Amino acid sequence: GSSGINAEYGYLENFATSLGSREQLAIAEFAHAMLVIPKTLVVNAAKDSTELVAKLRAFHNASQTIEAKKNFKWIGLDLESGKCRDNKEAGVLEPELSKVKSLKFATEAAITILRIDDMIKIYQPSKEDPNSYANAVKQGRL
Repeated sequence: GSSGINAEYGYLENFATSLGSREQLAIAEFAHAMLVIPKTLVVNAAKDSTELVAKLRAFHNASQTIEAKKNFKWIGLDLESGKCRDNKEAGVLEPELSKVKSLKFATEAAITILRIDDMIKIYQPSKEDPNSYANAVKQGRL
């Protein structure tokens, strides 16, 4: 693919700002993480990632906000020429099934890490540790 679908998730940043809870941070970070793929592709092609990804995002933002530009949703990266192009017209389509599976696995991994982090935060050892240095001195073990 050409990472057009990754830029399509840009609307999540706008949605995140409409929330007033901690979910706002998670959604905004997810949208930001989706842009890592096109940025990495552009850098690996030795192109200017800032400029090219900004253009890609602008096309996808227009496809979501301007009715007359709905067909911009097919815009993706052409890394040979260093430009954005209509990938549907060029015959470059994203493999949806593998993208969805990858996103599900990555989301499950992130949730697992967060659960482990919560478990670590929940465990609080007692203030009086019988094996602490202070207790050893008090008990005459040192």
